Amino acid sequence: MKISQLNDLYRQLIIDHAQHPHHHGQLPQADQSVNLNNPTCGDVIDLQVVFKDQQIKEIAFSGDGCSISQASASMMCDLVNGQTISQAKQEIAVFLEMLMNNPDEPSDILGDAAVLAAVVKFPARIKCATLAWKALEQAITQEEQHAGN
Repeated sequence: MKISQLNDLYRQLIIDHAQHPHHHGQLPQADQSVNLNNPTCGDVIDLQVVFKDQQIKEIAFSGDGCSISQASASMMCDLVNGQTISQAKQEIAVFLEMLMNNPDEPSDILGDAAVLAAVVKFPARIKCATLAWKALEQAITQEEQHAGN
């Protein structure tokens, strides 16, 4: 799907995920927790992840931010919940590559998050869209270091 076809979808999905975020809340039993902020616009995310057998068993986020950061976190959690760490790492890389270098070819492996390719039209908002993904990247790194991988 080309970026021109994503504009209407983009608006609808962003609004839906921002107003009704999936996986929003706290995980008291989280193995890893990462708190990141975007000082440019004030977005804050607290991402919590439960890992088991090299898999993301549960994931949740809380925090405050613009609709793009909240929607991106919701979409990311939907995508990676239940996946292996390896799959999640690949999706993080594809998402970051899409926003930084190749917005005209959003990847199907990103599910709803592919609509965030439209964010490149607003360079100041790229940090908003990537905040949750960078938090997950840190949580995975922490888990791998903890596990001795």
